[in-house]
Amino acid sequence: MSSNLPIASTKPDLGRPEVLATFFQALADPTRVRILELLAERPMTVSDLVSALGLAQGRVSSHLSCLRWCGYVRAEVDGRYNRYTLVDDRIREMLATGESIVRANADRLTSCLVLATEERP
Repeated sequence: MSSNLPIASTKPDLGRPEVLATFFQALADPTRVRILELLAERPMTVSDLVSALGLAQGRVSSHLSCLRWCGYVRAEVDGRYNRYTLVDDRIREMLATGESIVRANADRLTSCLVLATEERP
């Protein structure tokens, strides 16, 4: 999997569990998950995403920036616009697997006392 953005910095002290947790942390925001779901359907511009999400352009762009830096999506120039796509088809599969797990465990996930006490970004 690759991105069309350079790596800003590396943190060599992070071990495999920390890097994997960071991978999932990028998915910890409902807006970013929804953006990935929409991009799993088809490539979209920021304007398309703003319309679909009903959010301000700045918020959508901020989430897209995070997803780009983390390697989930890439921007491809299409005329005057950037068209965003998933970097890897496995993200689509991961979302489908997550949805399947959520359906089977929704009550437990929504009532988790540990997650309820953690601070949200």
